[in-house]
Amino acid sequence: MAAQFDFDTTRLPSPFMNESHEHWRAELRKFVEKEMMPYADEWDEAGGFPEELYKKASEFGLLRMGYPEQYGGISEGLDRFHGIVTSEELARLGAGGVTASLMVHGIGLPPIMAIGSDEMKERIAPPVLDGDKRISLAITEPGAGSDVANISTKAVRDGDHYIVNGSKMFITGGMRAHHYTTAVRTGGDGMKGISLLLIDADAPGVTRTPLKKMGWWASDTAAIYFDDVKVPVSNLIGEENQGFIGIVNNFNGERLGMAAGAMGSARVCLEEAVNWAQERKTFGKRLGDHQVIRHKIAEMVRQINATQAYLEICAWRVQNGETPVADLAMLKVQATLTLEFCAREAMQILGGSGYMRGNRVERIYREVRVNAIGGGSEEIMRDLAARQLGI
Repeated sequence: MAAQFDFDTTRLPSPFMNESHEHWRAELRKFVEKEMMPYADEWDEAGGFPEELYKKASEFGLLRMGYPEQYGGISEGLDRFHGIVTSEELARLGAGGVTASLMVHGIGLPPIMAIGSDEMKERIAPPVLDGDKRISLAITEPGAGSDVANISTKAVRDGDHYIVNGSKMFITGGMRAHHYTTAVRTGGDGMKGISLLLIDADAPGVTRTPLKKMGWWASDTAAIYFDDVKVPVSNLIGEENQGFIGIVNNFNGERLGMAAGAMGSARVCLEEAVNWAQERKTFGKRLGDHQVIRHKIAEMVRQINATQAYLEICAWRVQNGETPVADLAMLKVQATLTLEFCAREAMQILGGSGYMRGNRVERIYREVRVNAIGGGSEEIMRDLAARQLGI
């Protein structure tokens, strides 16, 4: 093993990245190490981070990345690989809950930007990208998680309003959100009866309850309840009964980002494991001099490299206009299995030290399951891939 081993040591050379990507990595790393890294454990233990971080992240440009300039975003010269860099660098925190809530607009805002009205974009996007407002995605329900086509929250047209009744569960950023991009049933059964509505979090009839979780402690996760909530028809995102396609397209981008984040977390586990193996001595020699430990590390590198290659090919295809649903589903499985393996092996190598609170491996180990379930569980992803492949 090399004398100096860090997060970047085993990263494969990428034919898809250039100086622009490396410049963004360097600048974002400085921001993360100054504004976030020193406080990651404190925020995780506290169950949240200061709201001023949204403003700092906006001023730096992090919240604005990938959105049109006319709404306050930064998009010129950017591509999918800048997004991969972002996910990787934020994963270095080893506190996924911070990233999940800080970047929650990354799943709440895209449906509006894709199919929302110009008026809605102008009203919602600028304050969100400025770090002044938050928007969450409210899809999952107590009885419908990955089975999005069977959501039951209803929106009944009544003149110039919809009357919304139902509930949503496990909503990331739900306690701090000012708006919810919400899946509702406006038509019949199945995917053809689903619409997307923008619902204000402080509207009469909206209540929310915080949820305690195994991991992602710093993320404000909520259960949302709608009791005869009046929503203006102008808050319809896209066309009535055409919301399912907006949801599915959003999932594809989310899965690409989740795969990149999982790979980044796996790299953190590798970095911590190797550094510990170089320093720790057992039975008269370095831990890393034991063959069983070297094999663990080699296997971690192998799986991370395979995930990087798959991730970059999928990102390249999406960037070139494809929608490789099967591969995006299998990529997410590949990435979360890699994360699970690396988290386990890193914990084994660190031993008791890894089990203690206050280190990145311990936090990441608690977050493995939310990555494997959120955005589409591994089981659902495999089944989706099989169906897309015609099996």
